[in-house]
Amino acid sequence: MNPRSERLHVGIIGGGIAGLALGIGLNYRHVSFTIYEAAPGLNAIGAGISLGPNTTRAMELIDPALREGYEKIAIKNRSPEKRHNFADFLLAEPGLGAARGFHGAAVGSKDFVRSGAHRKDLLEMMKSLLPGNDCIRFGFKAISVCQVGKKVQVSFEDGQVAEFDAVVGCDGGKGITRQAVLGHQFPDQVQLTYSGRYVYRGLVPPGKAQEILGKYADDSKIFIGQGRYFAAYPLSGGGFNFLGGRQKDEPWTHSHSTQEVSREDMRNDFDGCDPRLLELLEWAKPLRWGLFHHLSTPTYTHGRIVLLGDVAHASTPHQGAGAGQCFEDALILSHLLGQITDDQMIPAAMEVYDSICRPRAQEIVRTSNDTGLLYTMTHPQCADDVTKIVASARGRFQWIWTHDLQADLAKATEDLDRLRKPA
Repeated sequence: MNPRSERLHVGIIGGGIAGLALGIGLNYRHVSFTIYEAAPGLNAIGAGISLGPNTTRAMELIDPALREGYEKIAIKNRSPEKRHNFADFLLAEPGLGAARGFHGAAVGSKDFVRSGAHRKDLLEMMKSLLPGNDCIRFGFKAISVCQVGKKVQVSFEDGQVAEFDAVVGCDGGKGITRQAVLGHQFPDQVQLTYSGRYVYRGLVPPGKAQEILGKYADDSKIFIGQGRYFAAYPLSGGGFNFLGGRQKDEPWTHSHSTQEVSREDMRNDFDGCDPRLLELLEWAKPLRWGLFHHLSTPTYTHGRIVLLGDVAHASTPHQGAGAGQCFEDALILSHLLGQITDDQMIPAAMEVYDSICRPRAQEIVRTSNDTGLLYTMTHPQCADDVTKIVASARGRFQWIWTHDLQADLAKATEDLDRLRKPA
């Protein structure tokens, strides 16, 4: 065991993808940690997760076993010639664009290989890489986090209190740790903001998507339209994950992030779309999921408390990059915490993490929202000009996929060494 593990114990609030990724990274670097998850078990809400090449590189650097485990459950584009496709873009109108001579456009790159996994499979694989059941505790709902001297205290709903050298909030977009970090200086930036878009989600059983969409059910597709869009991609076992999105730019007036509606209301949201897409929609529950994000986050850290994943940078799903950013965050933070030999260095490590991860993550939040405007033909520069939309789509993902994580790690080490104070 690395002696550094005795110098630091980290509390991780949230046992989703972000919390598990950080736990795997800390374990690989022999840093002691405990994960606390409010749910009674792994929370697998959501059918599938799409990950880009930057994410799989981050997995490899977090712990090679994570990348190896992921490759065993990953689903990739089925057609070899579309291995490097992010998605084929088509129109949502009847005929999918054929009536105006548009037969689709591939968006991708030689640097991109699409992959994804069922959320449940991914979480279970990640949990299997943790050192044992003692490091993750289910049914522990944190209600407050505060720094007291050189320790951070976490209070739980059942009355228990735990103390750590540092606490990492991985508790999702509405997590309480965001209040702990931002509430004092930036109270107006704590809450999620509504993007003006909502989606319906559906999972189509094996064979049915092929029956409905025919040749369009082979690989990832995005069907764009005026104020609406569909995104669909295959899952393991032959299933098909899809969502139908609507842009309305009206306030979200509901008390929760979801709103139940009638099937008629759901169909009306996509009136005028291709009949095949409407048939696909029948597999969705008539439940509107509001798309919220943290468009502005002035800092990810406050003393010994730091934010990671959606609680830091919740994003809309339009670039397939939100989950991937959790792994990049986990890589940099576990790398920094693994270098700490004196707990006096913790705040400095947190600041270095913020300086490296926050600018990139916040740009992903901003550009994802911008991409949503592209999909719904409401982008101010492109509107409903399909040629401009495709050109814009082809130029907006490369910086995400090709990001140099090794350079980030080198910078993290250099910056921490510069801030390091004599013990």
